[in-house]
Amino acid sequence: MTFTPFELLEWQGRLGATATHSLADSGCRPIRLRDLVDSEQSLNRLLDSELSYPPTCGTTRLRALIAQWHAGSADHASEVIVTAGAAEANTVAVETLIRPGDHVVTMSPGYRQVWGAARNQGAVVEEFPLDPQRGWRPDIPALADMVRPDTRAISVTNPNNPAGIILTDEEMDAIVSIADRVGAWILSDEVHRGTELRTEAVSPTFRGRYDRAVCVGSLSKAFGMPGLRLGWLITPPVLAPRLRQRHEYTTVSAAGPAMALAELALAPATRTRLLDRYRGFLRESWTHMHQWVASHDQLLSVVPPQATSLAFVRYHLDELTSTEVAEALHARGGVLVAPGAHFGTEHHLRFTYGQEPAHLLAALEKTSHILKELSA
Repeated sequence: MTFTPFELLEWQGRLGATATHSLADSGCRPIRLRDLVDSEQSLNRLLDSELSYPPTCGTTRLRALIAQWHAGSADHASEVIVTAGAAEANTVAVETLIRPGDHVVTMSPGYRQVWGAARNQGAVVEEFPLDPQRGWRPDIPALADMVRPDTRAISVTNPNNPAGIILTDEEMDAIVSIADRVGAWILSDEVHRGTELRTEAVSPTFRGRYDRAVCVGSLSKAFGMPGLRLGWLITPPVLAPRLRQRHEYTTVSAAGPAMALAELALAPATRTRLLDRYRGFLRESWTHMHQWVASHDQLLSVVPPQATSLAFVRYHLDELTSTEVAEALHARGGVLVAPGAHFGTEHHLRFTYGQEPAHLLAALEKTSHILKELSA
C-alpha cells in the first residue's frame, strides 16, 4: 500500500528553518510561561508536582475542565481522553474507526491529516466541497450524494482550516442527518473553537448532537500553547475503551507537566483571559490582512474568515500552481506560506495573519513585490 505523506508538515519542516518571514503555521502569538504562571500559588503548585507517570487518559481535574469547556459540563469528564496534541487525537480516532476498504468523506478545503491518515489505513477517500461562491459554505447536496452505505466516517474541521468558516446549526444538523442515514461516524476537528472574529460566542460542537460523533480539541490555537502538545478526544462512551487502547499503544499519556499547565489554562477565569487575548490579537491583525488584500484587488481576493488566524487568499495568476507561487515567495523573499494544494484547493495560499503587526506587515510587503513580479 502506497504511503501518503503529510504534505503540509513536510513543507513547513523543509522550508521553515530558512524562512525570514513565516506565515505558514496555524497559530497566533503563543503565550509565555509567565503569562500563565502568574502567581506564587500557581508557581509553587507546578514546582511541587511529581514527575511521575501521569494517568493514561489525563488527570481527573483536567478531564473535568476539558469537559466543562468543550462539552458544557464537567459531568462528561469520563468521555475525555487527553492526548499528545490534536495530532495524536486524530490519528487514534482514524486508526480506531477506519478499516481497509472503508469509504471516508472529508471536507475540502480542509486540514488534511485525517484525509491522509485514512488513505494510509487503506480507505477510499472522497472530498465534499465548500463553495467559495457562497462564502465557503458546505455543499450539503453534494455530501448527501457522496455518502453511501459503506461510508464509515465523515470528517469535518469546524471552524474550518484553512477557510475560517463556522458551520451553522442547520448545516451541522444536515451533516448529522446524512451520517445517521448510513450509520457513519462524524469525526470533527474542533481545535479552532474559541478563535471567533465577530462574536464572543464559542463555535458550536458536534458533541451531543449525534451518538456517533468524535470531537477533537487542543490548547494549540485559541489558548496559544502549541508547545505543550496537549489535545483531547471527546467520545461517546461506547467507543472510549477502543480509543483508549489505541492511545496506550501510541504515547501512553500526555506529559505530566503539560497536564499541570493545562489545568491552569482551563480554569474558568484564566480560560476567559486567554480567549480574550487571542481574539484581540486576531481582530487587530485581520484589519491589516484585509487592507492588504483589498489593496491588490486585481490580483488577490479573500472570503473574510469567521474564525481562526488564517486567511485563505485567492490569487489571480491561474497559469501558476499554488506550490509554484509559494516556492517563489520563499526563494525570492524568504516568506513562507502554505500552498492551497495542501488543502485540496488550487490557486489559493494560506496566510497565518495572527502575528505581531510589524512582522505581518514586513512579510506582506515582501509578498507584494514578488506577486507583482510574477504577474508582470
